[in-house]
Amino acid sequence: MEGYKTILFSTAEGAATITLNRPNVFNSFNEQLATEVKAALTVCQEDEAIRAIVLTGAGKAFCAGQDLQEITGDDAPSLSTILSERLNPLVLLIREIEKPIIAAVNGVAAGAGANIALACDVTIATQSASFIQAFSKVGLIPDSGGTFFLPRLIGQQRAMGLMMTGEKISAEDAERMGMIYKSFSDGVFHKEVNDFAQRIARMPTKALGLTKRALNYSFENTLERQLAIEDNLQAEASLTEDFQEGVAAFVEKRHPVFSGK
Repeated sequence: MEGYKTILFSTAEGAATITLNRPNVFNSFNEQLATEVKAALTVCQEDEAIRAIVLTGAGKAFCAGQDLQEITGDDAPSLSTILSERLNPLVLLIREIEKPIIAAVNGVAAGAGANIALACDVTIATQSASFIQAFSKVGLIPDSGGTFFLPRLIGQQRAMGLMMTGEKISAEDAERMGMIYKSFSDGVFHKEVNDFAQRIARMPTKALGLTKRALNYSFENTLERQLAIEDNLQAEASLTEDFQEGVAAFVEKRHPVFSGK
């Protein structure tokens, strides 16, 4: 795609990669970056050829959160404006898109950057990466979904401790406590991310999207209501071409070739 100034956008074998590209400020968010990430995600949402999405960063950082330089000065936007008009819509879009979104955390993920990574469906990190709930260090509360996702991933005690102290957590510790899916050594990280994204892109995309919808509902449902949702979504999944292909491949004892339809 052309016209982006703060991100890089590329596609390969059904997987799109959105790279935050403000490395001189550790890929921190300003208005343009938030706008361009949302625009690229919308392209991914609407393009049927894109069946998996990778969100990563350029240089040494994944994302250092909100660019604090943007909120200084007489005409600076308020934090409420930044959240309501930029970061909150971005988090909601990540959860809304019914395609797998993989956060490939290539370096430090701090503040809103950490929480946007955790809002993705699967978070993978290089072993030199770190996660920091940096808000308390500047007298703020966690935002961008942090108070929603983090306690659900690692429990309230650990989440509260990390949020109060602003302690830096290594990728290895993040994996161990269930904050992220996996971590890989720096030398193989990019290959592992690419292999994982392309493997997911070959999966039955509609079923994965319906799985994401079911998990979104599960955050607030009773068991009875969630079972009913599983019933409805399974009926929808059974009408897809990929379900027919999956069954045929099983009967014929071959690997399925899913089309994402």
